[in-house]
Amino acid sequence: MQLPTINTLSIVIPAYNEGATIHLILNKVKAVHLAQGIQKEILIINDCSTDNTEAAIQQYIKENPTLDIQYFKHQKNKGKGAALHTGISKATGEYLVIQDADLEYDPEEYNILLKPILNGNADVVYGSRFMGGNPHRILFFWHSIGNKLLTFLSNMNTNLNLTDMETCYKMFDTKMVQSLDLKEKRFGFEPEVTAKMARIPDIRVYEVGISYYGRTFAEGKKINWKDGVRAIYCIAKFNPVRTIKNVFFVGILFLLFMMLIAGSLAFFKLVLGL
Repeated sequence: MQLPTINTLSIVIPAYNEGATIHLILNKVKAVHLAQGIQKEILIINDCSTDNTEAAIQQYIKENPTLDIQYFKHQKNKGKGAALHTGISKATGEYLVIQDADLEYDPEEYNILLKPILNGNADVVYGSRFMGGNPHRILFFWHSIGNKLLTFLSNMNTNLNLTDMETCYKMFDTKMVQSLDLKEKRFGFEPEVTAKMARIPDIRVYEVGISYYGRTFAEGKKINWKDGVRAIYCIAKFNPVRTIKNVFFVGILFLLFMMLIAGSLAFFKLVLGL
């Protein structure tokens, strides 16, 4: 087994109205010591924030001149997916990881995601909020149900067995993810990149448990039910053949189930003489 050579990890950070916390997450990223002396390339994409995000980033860059930070700004708000497209296209590290600008995910866990890659086992690693023994903030019941439903539908169409398709923490071989023709500009990025990544021949996908320090809407959480509906649309859009097959399969199962129920009722009526 040939072990990969990784000199640099690109850390792609989309930011929209995160002026209050952007310096905190950058401090955490700065403090991380990556395995095997891997260097960090930090790419921040300001998606046309309307608060002091830009000033906070510029001040941080000024105060940390030795930190490899590249700053990009969209002139109009395009969405998280569009910000990720910009960051992915600019990345130069052998591998890249996606990092939200808030404090929901812990950069100290980059090494957890790196482990199966450095061991020569993985090309892609997803960090799951629903497995492992790490801390998880208890928040919204229906969000968790929706997340599991989206992961289930995605798995049906990609034939993967992920537990958390919607996770922020995804670590990719940079050239691999740059080769994908990504279109979705908002939160549809997650099902799209998963669908297109899963179609790469002989791709090796791993999943590891991570911590999750979720935010409430009052604390700045931005995703809503409309993004969930869009995610379902994207799962079907980017897996059209499998979606048609799965709808047909589920329809057949439903028909057989209804026939079984009808047969059972007829049997009991006959036995009971009703």
